[in-house]
Amino acid sequence: MEHIGAGLAAIGVIGPGIGIGILGGLATGAIGRNPDAASQIRGLAIILAAFAEGLGVLAIVVGLLSIFITGS
Repeated sequence: MEHIGAGLAAIGVIGPGIGIGILGGLATGAIGRNPDAASQIRGLAIILAAFAEGLGVLAIVVGLLSIFITGS
């Protein structure tokens, strides 16, 4: 049963993946419209991608914990 829970927790990786894709596309479009602000846009996009990636890592950790930690 814990493997089903781990699989469901790993589904949480899909959201950050989609979010990073959308973020990359919007950042690219913003840089194309305003090349002078490229460094600010790039820096903000990197920070936001790191936050989204952190949520993906959290989902993987929850999945692994549900496999290896046995409840009493």
